[in-house]
Amino acid sequence: MNHQPHQACTSFLAGKLATLDGSTLIARNEDNGVAIWPKKAVMHPADEVRENPFVSKGNQFTTPLPEHAVQYSAVPDNDPSAGDYGESGINAHRVAMSATESAYTNSRVLGVDPLVANGIAEDAMLTVVLPYVDSAQAGIKRLGQLVSTAGAAESNGVLFSDPDEVWYMEIVSGHHWVAQRIPDDAYAVVANQLAIEDVDFDSPDFLTSPDIRQFVQAHRLNPDGGRFNSRHIFGTHSIQDAHYNTPRVWYGHKLLTPSAFEEPTSMELPFIRHAEHKIGLDDVAAVLGSHYQETPFDPIGSGDPADQHKFRAIGLARTENSHILQFQRNVDVTRAGVIWQAFGNPAFNPYVPFYAAGDQLAASYAEDNASYSATNPYWQAKLLEVLSEDHYHANRGLIDDFLKATQSQAFQRVATGDALDHPTAQELGTFNAATAQAFTDSTQAQIGKLVQANAELSALSFKMDANL
Repeated sequence: MNHQPHQACTSFLAGKLATLDGSTLIARNEDNGVAIWPKKAVMHPADEVRENPFVSKGNQFTTPLPEHAVQYSAVPDNDPSAGDYGESGINAHRVAMSATESAYTNSRVLGVDPLVANGIAEDAMLTVVLPYVDSAQAGIKRLGQLVSTAGAAESNGVLFSDPDEVWYMEIVSGHHWVAQRIPDDAYAVVANQLAIEDVDFDSPDFLTSPDIRQFVQAHRLNPDGGRFNSRHIFGTHSIQDAHYNTPRVWYGHKLLTPSAFEEPTSMELPFIRHAEHKIGLDDVAAVLGSHYQETPFDPIGSGDPADQHKFRAIGLARTENSHILQFQRNVDVTRAGVIWQAFGNPAFNPYVPFYAAGDQLAASYAEDNASYSATNPYWQAKLLEVLSEDHYHANRGLIDDFLKATQSQAFQRVATGDALDHPTAQELGTFNAATAQAFTDSTQAQIGKLVQANAELSALSFKMDANL
């Protein structure tokens, strides 16, 4: 396959007081330029053999690496020729990272601090940051230092969390960045725009590149005068934003804060929101798998075709990796980090829970998968989504029942794992592998049901005469 760009993701973040059980949550759909781009999910052991200095295969970004690395998970491309694209994971210090949410900086900013062709980019970020940090803030500072010194090749948003804090970081130009802690009682939805609003430089809830205020002032980039609204200074406000980006934020808010009565094309949707109920894993799955259900804008709904194709949905056929990275409370540290991993569109595919402290996720998740295989989790997910979308309305009950049943199955697996008596990393890895097999079996059963249901709905059919 020719390399395809990783682009157009949707992100979700929630603080520990906003969630049902006190977990911190970061989550994202990793979308690609094509519908099929195989991904794997792997566990990197501590101090594995690495090339040092690191050199990106994508753009030759180069940096020395610290002497020691800790264990961390990642979801790389099967084809590594253009770079690692590790995308999402949790490390042994209980730090989660998801990179990146592609974004866009306006031309006046890039005119004075352009992006750097061989600066750090999405393909390298997880690999050079996550194995070396022991808190969410440490992750931001390490990535920020790389941006400030080596430069950034792209404008991006990056999600970080640990058991206590959730942060969103935005790379806003070739050498500048801002980061905001999500309030403990709040959530955020981000969709390919620079989203952070007013920055309080005296607050510990913000981190920035060292001289960003002087940079903005020297180049007269602030349209608001007395306030420092990062979105207004660095971001874009285009027609594309109004149809491609802001509607996804609007729909996430609609699900969790329905009384807000926002407009889908508004350029002033708030970055920080408070939900009207405590947020569960099922709520996050509903956001990331959404396609404007129960609105005229659902692409697979029954509305006017002009409305159905007006806005870009969240869950897509080109979603390759969807993940929710959770730090549980009230469990021992070996069970705190849970990787809820889905391949394909989460509108049709379940999230499978894996303990990040295990020595593996599952062998099937880590195997090479360039070509179709009926037993490979990535290809199973893609087959399931194709079968689910075909005759969607006729099979809606079958699809909803499957997602509900597999959500229950996932919660049961976590409850069982949490009850294990002081498991080792190997024992947790074995438990992860058993979880993977259970979901492979459930998914295969659903594929069989959809094959039978869709066969009955074929246009190449007719009512048989009983005498024939």
